[in-house]
Amino acid sequence: MEYPDARRKPGAAAAARFPAGIRVLVKLLYLSRRLRGLHRYDDFIVERVHGVPILVTPSVFNPKRLRTGEFFASRLSAALVTPGADVLDLGTGSGVCALFAARHARRVVAVDINRAAVRCAGINALINGLEDRIETRHGDLFQPVAGQRFDLILFNPPFLCGEPRDDRERAWRSDGIAERFADGLDRHLNPAGSALLLLSTYADSATFLAPLRRRGHGVSVAAAGGYVGELLTLYRIAPLERQRVA
Repeated sequence: MEYPDARRKPGAAAAARFPAGIRVLVKLLYLSRRLRGLHRYDDFIVERVHGVPILVTPSVFNPKRLRTGEFFASRLSAALVTPGADVLDLGTGSGVCALFAARHARRVVAVDINRAAVRCAGINALINGLEDRIETRHGDLFQPVAGQRFDLILFNPPFLCGEPRDDRERAWRSDGIAERFADGLDRHLNPAGSALLLLSTYADSATFLAPLRRRGHGVSVAAAGGYVGELLTLYRIAPLERQRVA
């Protein structure tokens, strides 16, 4: 791999003054980043998720590089997405989960607070011939679907607490998201429906699930899988109405 020389890259001459071991480490990190595709995170790129082409545009969460979207989508079989269901995909990002859910659902409403993600999800619906089943909307969490209820709600939430600095960070950082999700879920699930919530060991799952349990929602594990250094768990959340009947 070729690197720009000192005449073309102002910082190169200064970098040459670091010990050889440090320079080698920096190059290894750079190569690792390129091999994993992270140097193109904010570029236009087409990924293939379980054979499905997914366009990812700048500032949009990459479902393959960051793994959670790919894992979630792979679990959306007819066993979890009832044929003919009305589905809400919160924080849709590239629309990967909306695409896989639309194979079984009657319709999917895909929502994201990032306008670039809404456009990206719409393009992916067109690319995959699912524009008649997927509707994209811009807004924060449940705000774009006020007054509507769904048979299934999908959510791959921001795992980290804090104020996001830009649209890219909204995909993994948010304040009060667990409480707001639990509050909105009560008003948007059909009585016989359920939600699927994906959580990672990078976050405190017990803290995220606590508001749902306090409200009386049933919480069970629908699927789990691991990567090096990370465990992903897909939780099925039962609505309050079902808990009262039980």
